[in-house]
Amino acid sequence: MAFNDPIADYLTRIRNAQKAGHRTVVIPASKMKKKMTEILYDQGYILKYKFDDEAGKQGEIHIALKYDKVTKQPVIRSLSRVSTPGMRRYAKANSIPKVINGLGISIVSTSHGVMTDKQARQENVGGEILCSIY
Repeated sequence: MAFNDPIADYLTRIRNAQKAGHRTVVIPASKMKKKMTEILYDQGYILKYKFDDEAGKQGEIHIALKYDKVTKQPVIRSLSRVSTPGMRRYAKANSIPKVINGLGISIVSTSHGVMTDKQARQENVGGEILCSIY
């Protein structure tokens, strides 16, 4: 199946799985999605992940979602696409917006690779703001 916006599909699959209370979600893989998954893991938004390159034509990403132990609420409160195929959002290093005053993260695609907004500011590179998470 062809998607117009594979990143929005990635975010929607995670969002829907969390609303349904699923423990894991399977997503078709790409280099961009793999890097985004690594960032989500490093920032503590997902429990664990596994890249399955044997499955299908392009492989799959298996993500174990993270929930609060006491309240059973998902760790990811909001997951939204910022830059869309119809309206790309670019920002310079000094004008990348902070998500909830620094409590959340933005994932930015730069010339130095895909990274968080904080890393982009430290390396002084701008780029396309893909999504925001908190």
